[in-house]
Amino acid sequence: METLFQQLTHGNALVLILVLGLGGSFQVGFHITGLSSPSPYIQRFINNSWYDRYGEPPHPQTVTMIWSLIVSMFAVGGLFGAISVKFISDLLGRKKAMICNSFIAVLAAGFMLTSKNVNSFEMIIVARFLFGYSAGLGMNTHLIYLGEISPRKIRGIVTLTSATFTSLGKVSGRAFGLSEILGREDTWDILLSVAALFSFVQIVMLPFFPETPRYLLIEKGDDKACKKALQSLWGQGDYQQEMDEMLTEQAAIEAAPPVSLLQLLRDRTVRWQISTFTYDIFLEAGIPKKKIRYITLGLGVAEILTSLTCGLLIDLTGRRPLLFGGYGVMSACWIFVTVTLNLKDSSYWVPYITVSLMVVFIVFFCGGPGGATPTLNSELFIQSNRMASLVLTGLQRWFMFAVIGLVFPFLIDALSSYLFVLFASACMLGSLYTFFLLPETKGKTLLEISEEFKAITVCGKSFAEETRTETRL
Repeated sequence: METLFQQLTHGNALVLILVLGLGGSFQVGFHITGLSSPSPYIQRFINNSWYDRYGEPPHPQTVTMIWSLIVSMFAVGGLFGAISVKFISDLLGRKKAMICNSFIAVLAAGFMLTSKNVNSFEMIIVARFLFGYSAGLGMNTHLIYLGEISPRKIRGIVTLTSATFTSLGKVSGRAFGLSEILGREDTWDILLSVAALFSFVQIVMLPFFPETPRYLLIEKGDDKACKKALQSLWGQGDYQQEMDEMLTEQAAIEAAPPVSLLQLLRDRTVRWQISTFTYDIFLEAGIPKKKIRYITLGLGVAEILTSLTCGLLIDLTGRRPLLFGGYGVMSACWIFVTVTLNLKDSSYWVPYITVSLMVVFIVFFCGGPGGATPTLNSELFIQSNRMASLVLTGLQRWFMFAVIGLVFPFLIDALSSYLFVLFASACMLGSLYTFFLLPETKGKTLLEISEEFKAITVCGKSFAEETRTETRL
């Protein structure tokens, strides 16, 4: 029996996965954490730029407003990127969409590097919007690309690399942000532009790889190009079985589209707050300021290691246990974090218990929902519905990211440690939902998964019965 590495290296699949990751979800992770370290330098730049332009220092609330715009524009851009993924991917194809997306990231880096020289904080806002647009478009297109090139037997591991590259991007943003590297006042613009180098690598290398086989066969109807793409990615072979599965799906779509699965939009709130506001959380926990940067770097390393471990588990245990088990442990972690935050002054070691709980949270998030949900994007939706599902989940993801960015500082001031009870409730709802309503998808075709959804009953009614009732109406 061939090992996973042997399967990935028969053709160009492994190299393609690396190239896609660097220009895809890596960008999202990097820009989530990369802005934390240079934040005081950027706010000082805003103050100095305003003074040079108007001859008087800005009001503190003005600086705060401009800084909030810089932070939130990434999420706003991501929202627009998620909306446009269907249009651009259908118009250009998956490969050209990724290349176009990388050009946008390089353009954003140009604005960022120029802003400091021309003394313009407005250019930082434009750059953050473009980085966000590139991240929103690139993350969804990355997931589509992985799902459409991966064989059914290793689909879970291949699509999981999206989460791994997100974690790699996060730890890279934290590492480059250290004062020993680029986290200094004279290099903050370079720090925020580093990720564009990886986008440039994708621009150079991706044209040498094929378009996705599923897109070529189902969307374009080109069976010869599909077979050639499969052979290029996975080595020489007949691949008739794989192509027959794609054609079976296409025939089912033309005859009668399977039941819509859009109700499975998953909660993304908890995914972002741990990365975006780790500094605030650890400061609230009582960790010394000088140690926080290095602790968050350690959390990033834990994310990467856990994502890699999840890759070994996801096709052994299946998706459901990782989801409902992960959400359940995450909920318990937030409850205990609430307790330790209230007891932080009782002893010097209590804050470090909070850090340990955050590490456990990261482990079970990256090894559970964080690792399994990218796989579900390609497994729950047939070709005709996949784009719509990614647009809707992208809208939810980036909208919640923007809301958290705006509301979290006020919530933590108002609720203090009890804020995390809200996160615990969200995680528990996720655990219950996936336990009762999500079927196992491991090793099954899209049509088999669709049939399992029809068999699920809620309050005595199945999805299939509900669909028939809606049809009669």
